[in-house]
Amino acid sequence: MEKVQTGLVIEFYSNSCLVRTKDADISCIAIKDVVVGDIVKIEIIQDSKKIKGLILSREPRFSILEKKEVLKSKVVAANVTHVGILVTPEPKTSTDFIDKWVLTANLSNITPFIINNKIDLVQNEEYLTKLEIYKNLKIDFIDISAKSNQNLGQVSDYLKGKCVVFVGNSGAGKSTLTTSLTGKDIKTNVLSNNQGVHTTSISTLYEIDNDTKIIDSPGVRDLYITGWDDKDIIKGFSEIYAFSRYCKFNDCNHINNDGCHVTEKLINGEINQSRYNNFIKFRDREEDE
Repeated sequence: MEKVQTGLVIEFYSNSCLVRTKDADISCIAIKDVVVGDIVKIEIIQDSKKIKGLILSREPRFSILEKKEVLKSKVVAANVTHVGILVTPEPKTSTDFIDKWVLTANLSNITPFIINNKIDLVQNEEYLTKLEIYKNLKIDFIDISAKSNQNLGQVSDYLKGKCVVFVGNSGAGKSTLTTSLTGKDIKTNVLSNNQGVHTTSISTLYEIDNDTKIIDSPGVRDLYITGWDDKDIIKGFSEIYAFSRYCKFNDCNHINNDGCHVTEKLINGEINQSRYNNFIKFRDREEDE
């Protein structure tokens, strides 16, 4: 076994992690700022009990998923390509929740897509109208029932070659979907470091045969966005940002300024009212975090 190897962080604990190399999954002493999804270089340490590793360095990331707060930010996963937003009629998924994740993905070099789960339940007109908001934004959609395994093949096909994090409100079916796709019981999975059953403090990356990676991380449950700069918030609302370039004044507040192209498009229906409301709410820090 080579003394220095490159590997993928597939599990992360409080002060250690599991790194998958070409030879084996190796328990390593973690260093600061390493998370699941990171590519790292490790040095193999052979002691009397078992092979261990010491992380020497972390490779550059092409994306990070983080919770952005004003005074601090926390990276919860690295090198993610897609965020799958689970939307359900029950429990109801708010546009506030969806827009936070679309915003975060857009500002993080990550592609958002929407999974309309629980299609076995009645989807009323209000719910279908909500979905149309995001279909009009050309966001990819997949209709499934994770509970009855309906259309899960479409999810598998879509995720080929991608690294995804699923997000959803409690009861949206995230664990059921992850379990179905990975074949691992997420709620009772025994950890590789013999720390017992899977707990809410553990982040895990699952690799599937079709070159798919699924990151299950409790760190994404509560999403904070107050740390994004005011000027960045609008970039997370791509359609509003596109229209804002034609405003008369560069410092337009997009509320009551003369020559505002955004409010003009809002009035004629080219910008959805709910999307506009959330843009103003997020930008002006009116949200209750």
